[in-house]
Amino acid sequence: MSTPHISAQPGDFAETVLMPGDPLRAKFIAENFLDDAKCVTSVRNMFGYTGTYKGKRISVMGSGMGVPSVSIYATELYKDYGVENIIRIGSCGAVRDDINIRDIVIGMAASTDSNVNRQRFNGVDFAACADFSLLKSVVDTAEKTGKEVRVGNIFTADLFYTPQPEMFATMEKYGILAVEMEAAGLYGVAAEYGKKALTVLTVSDHIKTGEQTTADERETTFKDMMELTLESIL
Repeated sequence: MSTPHISAQPGDFAETVLMPGDPLRAKFIAENFLDDAKCVTSVRNMFGYTGTYKGKRISVMGSGMGVPSVSIYATELYKDYGVENIIRIGSCGAVRDDINIRDIVIGMAASTDSNVNRQRFNGVDFAACADFSLLKSVVDTAEKTGKEVRVGNIFTADLFYTPQPEMFATMEKYGILAVEMEAAGLYGVAAEYGKKALTVLTVSDHIKTGEQTTADERETTFKDMMELTLESIL
């Protein structure tokens, strides 16, 4: 069995899928964090792998960029492949002074300027929230391992190059921690199918200061985020 966008067979995906935006990042995770990883899909070069981490069967697959793309892959994973949990792992831009480069941010909820969830929810606003059990597991794991995390509302943007930069001040006023491009869509799909989802991010850029991480710094902080997320699944 395959879907229009995934060529895997039934049973190829684990119950839990980690989902970076970049398919090459999925490949990196499979090769560096999972044992016995096998590529189970590569349609449109959107790579998906299944392997084990400390004996736990786990999958990882790219989502592409933006709400429409993540919605396609999440829908097919939940609906057609029996996946129960999707944890988005990626980068974000901080919008608050008290959020720093390299911080780990967990998206408890996701505000958005996308209209996708309104289309799902009969034209009204849907509160796009993470699953509490997944959220609690990551927070508990962070406390046990001494990793600092920031938990709160994030913002899922439709546009990377926004024509309304004044919106960032409004986000900060309302307590939003950071901006990314997929979480609200993922949370909406999870709710639609009665499944679980979470977003764990590392801050790669600061919107207010213009500060950015180097490639080496992104690698290090990404590994911290990955280890935290993987340990929380065990």
